[in-house]
Amino acid sequence: MTHPSSSQAARREFLRRTGRLGMAGMASPWALSLAAMGNAAAAGASDYKAMVCVFLAGGNDQGNMLVPYDNANHARYASVRTGISIARDTLTATVLSPATPLGDGLQLALAPPMTRLKKLFDAGQAAVQLNVGPLVVPTTLAQIKAQSVPLPARLFSHNDQQSTWQSSSPEGSVTGWGGRMVDLLSAQSNSAFTCMSVTGNSLYLAGDTHTTCQLSASGPVPISSLFNPVYGSAATRAAVAALVTRDAGGTMEREYAKVVAQSIQNEQTLRTALASAAPLATPFDPANSLAAQLKMVARMIACREQLGVKRQVFMVTLGGFDTHDFLLANHPGLMAKVSDALGAFYDATVELGVASNVTAFTASDFGRTLVSNGDGSDHGWGSHHFVVGGAVRGGKFYGQAPSTDITTPQYLSGGVLLPTTSVDQYSATLARWFGVSSSDLALVAPSLPNFDVKNLGFV
Repeated sequence: MTHPSSSQAARREFLRRTGRLGMAGMASPWALSLAAMGNAAAAGASDYKAMVCVFLAGGNDQGNMLVPYDNANHARYASVRTGISIARDTLTATVLSPATPLGDGLQLALAPPMTRLKKLFDAGQAAVQLNVGPLVVPTTLAQIKAQSVPLPARLFSHNDQQSTWQSSSPEGSVTGWGGRMVDLLSAQSNSAFTCMSVTGNSLYLAGDTHTTCQLSASGPVPISSLFNPVYGSAATRAAVAALVTRDAGGTMEREYAKVVAQSIQNEQTLRTALASAAPLATPFDPANSLAAQLKMVARMIACREQLGVKRQVFMVTLGGFDTHDFLLANHPGLMAKVSDALGAFYDATVELGVASNVTAFTASDFGRTLVSNGDGSDHGWGSHHFVVGGAVRGGKFYGQAPSTDITTPQYLSGGVLLPTTSVDQYSATLARWFGVSSSDLALVAPSLPNFDVKNLGFV
């Protein structure tokens, strides 16, 4: 059984292997030309793949995202969600009809605003992974009570569980599983534009040999003082530019100058590539912040050849999911944004001819309690997530559907859902599709060896 402390041996092996790759890359000039990047990528895999993490920050309420529809289960659901349940007669248009029905007559419907995601599910381009969350080993309620199994560190903490979802470790981690994937696929991802964040700093994208390139929903973010007058003075701007890019004598100063030079080169290269790509015909709602971020991801994918990339990992975020209060007022709008943004993004990948090469998936801090606190729900554990793309084996539910009876061993006290699928299984399934070999999956998902099922099959 792999415990968090015993994963260090695997990490040392990972560092040993990726360290050799990093040393090879250091011999090249820091600011590679666009043509050189294209040649390096062409030497790797001939195919292109992109993965997009859609993080729902705050802990998404799975109980009002995927709602029991059959009479018996909806009645139990409504009885424990006093004041925050969704009426059954509003769910008719979003009932999901999977190829393989769930057992015991259970039917599930999406939140009423999620009509666009329902269309993707019905068309086989979206799947639902049921009841997934951080686990070290397969875990039962009896084992938790007996304290006989290791548990993820600092459950129910926003920062720690965001980190655990993105990296398999709590707050303080320095690499994420997205970054570790591209470290392992260095031959296909040797580009400054492999790990792309449209949402600021991202642990998920952090690797040992790859760094994250950040941009906004409107495009690359330049160092403004290098291109615009400072306090109205062109001379001051020139002085600042000379200061931050000078080749100074000290080691730290030289490395800082290299980082700045790389940032300037990357910003200019990316801006040129984006400007050269044909405008997207697919409409994205500009008032939807998640849609705006995903539009930028689609634009980045559109200029993949100009950038010379064969593998890309993206991160986008939608906040507002910490719904202790005002769940019925706020959650439907969030669900509409997720559904509409993912629908537009999938349509854009079809327009670009890469629908089968791009997979988007949702993640969140944790799920929330099935039990109502009166006006919302509290921090939970297990939750449900979507996987969207042309390569997805869609129109299906994967994993074990939880009961709506909170007295069963599927729930901790207060209606906290105990996960039956681990984040490591979820991430390893995506990593396998991305090109990581079976022998390397434990370097991406350290607890994977503790689980019998290594591939969940949704992609």
